Amino acid sequence: MTKPVWIKHITQLATLASEMKGPRAKEAMSELGLIEDGSLWLEDGIIQAVGTSTELENLYEARAHEAEIIDATGHLVTPGLVDPHTHVVYGGSREREFEMRLEGATYMEIMNAGGGIHATTRMTREATEEELIEQTTKRLNSFLQHGVTTVEGKSGYGMNLETELKQLRVMKKLQDAHAIDLVPTFMGAHAVPPDFKGREDEFVDYLIDYMLPIVAEENLAEFNDVFCEKGVYTPEQSERILEAGKKLGLTPKIHADEIEPYGGAELAAKVGAISAEHLLKASDEGIQAMATSGTIACLLPATALYLREQAAAGRKMIDSGVAVAISTDCNPGSSPTTSMPLVMNLACISMRLTPAESLTAATYNAACAINRQDQVGSLEVGKKADVVLWNVKSYQELQYLFGVNHVKSVWKKGVQVV
Repeated sequence: MTKPVWIKHITQLATLASEMKGPRAKEAMSELGLIEDGSLWLEDGIIQAVGTSTELENLYEARAHEAEIIDATGHLVTPGLVDPHTHVVYGGSREREFEMRLEGATYMEIMNAGGGIHATTRMTREATEEELIEQTTKRLNSFLQHGVTTVEGKSGYGMNLETELKQLRVMKKLQDAHAIDLVPTFMGAHAVPPDFKGREDEFVDYLIDYMLPIVAEENLAEFNDVFCEKGVYTPEQSERILEAGKKLGLTPKIHADEIEPYGGAELAAKVGAISAEHLLKASDEGIQAMATSGTIACLLPATALYLREQAAAGRKMIDSGVAVAISTDCNPGSSPTTSMPLVMNLACISMRLTPAESLTAATYNAACAINRQDQVGSLEVGKKADVVLWNVKSYQELQYLFGVNHVKSVWKKGVQVV
């Protein structure tokens, strides 16, 4: 049994606490629940008390000898960051494509030449479970070093039943073995397998009739995602896949409008997706539909930067009433990073989110995008004791000093892991 942890004299404690229970949009994204000279008591993996240092001294002074006491003078403390969109389980690497892209090749040109998703699929199919666990563990360790305590992970580098199940089983094993909480998403519709080229509807039938039922029966995923994009899956095909998943208890997510406007945001609203991802080219109608449906926009500014594309219209989405979350999109082809602090910086610089909105998008709204807001994403009594202590004194400074990892300490379920 671990000792309680008492973090005292926090210069700025950003609790993200609010009376609002759903995902936050508009002005609510700037409500950080700030406490000056704040304090936290962590015990049994849970946050037991949150308040000012004076308030917690009145509650816990008699038990001070039991606790590990952390003096956080001069520091910012926030909830553990939540990354709601990654492809963290994969085999191999694709650094050669980085050069190809700089030489002028487009994303779709690389994929059509046998690179892109198809290259990672080959390497992931060839990798053993043990090899995937070893590679993914290194990435999860890096996430922790960058203050991330909860990560969503997608399959999708198999596109056959055997490898999709292998990826999901790796996630299940790492959920038990690693400090990070890993939330699984099935994404068998990440691309069209080369052997089904021209027979896309046959693969959709195979995925719906054969793959999805096994994933659901083995309880290997909570969400079902599809890449709705021209040259990949049409809105009609995507809707079939997402509706089939819903019937099996899998909540819809959708990669939407990344490369060109394609009706993905509108489809996300239509099927009641918990989130729509990318959205670089989402239409005004799609943005409004998401605001009405409550679908969260999961935006990926590091991916846009890496692909040298204009970032999604985060400012417009928030002003239109869409709840925005942000993510690394950690993957080997278009965003090989585990740095959520960098993503928060980029959300401010390239999408015009304010520092407060960026922090909300990386914590509470990100938790909402994976249905974990009752457990993580804010520092409130009864939630998991997932806490980050930063080498800065305020949330503004965290975003101002960009491209630097300011993490000093991380606690996961009350245990110091960094």
